[in-house]
Amino acid sequence: MIFKVEDVTVYFPYDNIYPEQYSYMVELKRALDAKGHCLLEMPTGTGKTIALLSLITSYSLSKPLNPVKLIYCTRTVHEMEKTLAELKLLHNYQTLHLGPAAKILAIGLSSRKNLCVNSMVLAAENRDSVDAACRKRTASWVRALAAENPNVETCDFFENYEKAASEALLPPGVYTLQDLRAFGKQKGIISKEMQKESVVVFDEAHNIDNVCIEALSVSVRRQTLEGATRNLNRINREIERFKTTDAGRLRAEYARLVEGLALRGNLPISDAWLSNPALPDDILKEAVPGNIRRAEHFVHVLHRLVLYLRGRLDTENVEKEGPVNFVASINAHAGIDQKTLKFCYDRLHSLMMTLEITDTDDFLHIQTICDFATLVGTYTRGFSIIIEPFDERMPHIPDPVLQLSCHDASLAIKPVFDRFQSVVITSGTLSPIDLYPRLLNFHPVVSRSFKISLTRDCICPMVLTRGSDQLPVSTKFDMRSDPGVARNYGKLLVEMVSIVPDGIVCFFVSYSYMDEIIATWNDSGILKEIMQHKLVFIETQDVVETTLALDNYRKACDCGRGAVFFSVARGKVAEGIDFDRHYGRLVIMFGVPFQYTLSKILLARLEYLRDTFQIKEGDFLTFDALRQAAQCVGRVIRSKADYGMMIFADKRYSRHDKRSKLPGWILSHLRDAHLNLSTDMALHIAREFLRKMAQPYDKSGSSGRKTLLSQEDLEKMSNDGSINEMLY
Repeated sequence: MIFKVEDVTVYFPYDNIYPEQYSYMVELKRALDAKGHCLLEMPTGTGKTIALLSLITSYSLSKPLNPVKLIYCTRTVHEMEKTLAELKLLHNYQTLHLGPAAKILAIGLSSRKNLCVNSMVLAAENRDSVDAACRKRTASWVRALAAENPNVETCDFFENYEKAASEALLPPGVYTLQDLRAFGKQKGIISKEMQKESVVVFDEAHNIDNVCIEALSVSVRRQTLEGATRNLNRINREIERFKTTDAGRLRAEYARLVEGLALRGNLPISDAWLSNPALPDDILKEAVPGNIRRAEHFVHVLHRLVLYLRGRLDTENVEKEGPVNFVASINAHAGIDQKTLKFCYDRLHSLMMTLEITDTDDFLHIQTICDFATLVGTYTRGFSIIIEPFDERMPHIPDPVLQLSCHDASLAIKPVFDRFQSVVITSGTLSPIDLYPRLLNFHPVVSRSFKISLTRDCICPMVLTRGSDQLPVSTKFDMRSDPGVARNYGKLLVEMVSIVPDGIVCFFVSYSYMDEIIATWNDSGILKEIMQHKLVFIETQDVVETTLALDNYRKACDCGRGAVFFSVARGKVAEGIDFDRHYGRLVIMFGVPFQYTLSKILLARLEYLRDTFQIKEGDFLTFDALRQAAQCVGRVIRSKADYGMMIFADKRYSRHDKRSKLPGWILSHLRDAHLNLSTDMALHIAREFLRKMAQPYDKSGSSGRKTLLSQEDLEKMSNDGSINEMLY
């Protein structure tokens, strides 16, 4: 269908559109017009991706002189493939109506491990090894050596790409990862370039603050320091070798560093490394400090830094320091000042290129140390250095760790907000939406949460506060080891497996709690009762085991045997796997998935959030736990034709301050009568709901609830002005 959103003609590849999709497009267009950032919460299963792609590509087509370019970021390769499949469908529809004018170039980009077409490189076992294997074949010095010695191995695909020059450009079209690999093999080339874009979309971005914090946090253990010492000894040997064979190269590097790091921009494309996101631009224009310009002096500085860190790890008490005090301590004990620390990361990369080191995966330890040094030297606030002599959960095993912990998510995302015209943060679970601008320190021009329009109440959330014996159920610390709670949770599941068809998914608050509950159920015979009705599959911390369990779970649901899948909130399954249709008719969230509140890193972050952004500890912990719970239960419903039940099995969900932080589209279906249920009451509601859902589904909404709009409906609503009522 083709319709207007204000002054933009939108090409939408389906015959009908949901009201919330239209509202989403209107808000998104306003953000693009204002050239600002936006936060949009859209319920799962309501066509968020196609609405976003249709509006942005149509917006770009409406401005042929200044088209908007789009970077669409997903969390997983699977989600990327789904997005590109939607875009392919949309592109075909636009080309059908507009001809060659609608042609676009869209490509899926992932790590080298997912995109490389050289079978010899792909044989490496992990991502870092693949990068190193590629570098061994494409670095400029390797290729120069190969020109003289044909026995030196290079990459034929890269050589063909270099020879093809401008002919290596991709023709217009939508390329999935598979398409890109096929194109590279067919043409014998592979590309490495990507233009600067202007609109960035972060899809499923409810955890964006945690991702930002992880990107700027570094952990140093004894193994890291031992590996760094080995790396430095090898670099020393390489420097000595170069002094005897090619001293001019070391002198040239010294001269370049006097001018400043920005000159690294002149390196060949095959040698260029990603610039350090931690360094502000003005530092890159400065000259490198004199005491680390000479290679051997720099290695000596790193030796002293490693020695200092080793001394700090030899402690029996937990220590916490700010970056300013830590840098002062390094200066006093190791004689390394803040400016020197700041340049360590880029100085190491410059040295590794000068020494023509290709097996970069062997140097990960010293890279970690330099990363740590640069971050601690660059930022004076928003970080803590925490030294723990052992893991609190296993105090009898000495495992000292020094952690540079970032507390301010805005530091990592700031360059993205500054560089791009519009950044769109969207997900099905962004409630409470007003907390994100404070956590990420930005000002959205549009911030909106959309409701879900349904022809029938196909979502049935319930809050279970007590078992059939009327004892309260909760995973609160003082109650979780109570045998009565484990028994009531078990009885709830036994009752549900007997009446709910196909698949049931259960989420626990942690792996240790899941193991404890399953062991209790096994001893008391509850697990045996469950298995009389359905097969049981369990998520483990091993990716291969979990993938196999998921495959077999789906097979059991497909063949009608039915299955239960035990999973963990914050795990892989909770984040990226959909349990749509018969794969998930019921989700039970056992407990409230709070973070481990005794963690020193979490306590330091909570203190920072309170002092800097005035966010109370309790508010942040509840917000974080409820978004994880919403993400877990949201797996069950992936389209409007789907249906499913959600049981929040913990008495704390009945409190207003907890449940009010659930997304609006869940709260709007959570009736007051479903807020304080026992097991037998929940069983009765489940029976009634399943009976209702068994009736034929009227997707057009002829019963008075219009949830599918045609082109004619939109035109009619535009003419009589009722479209504004639908939007607000």
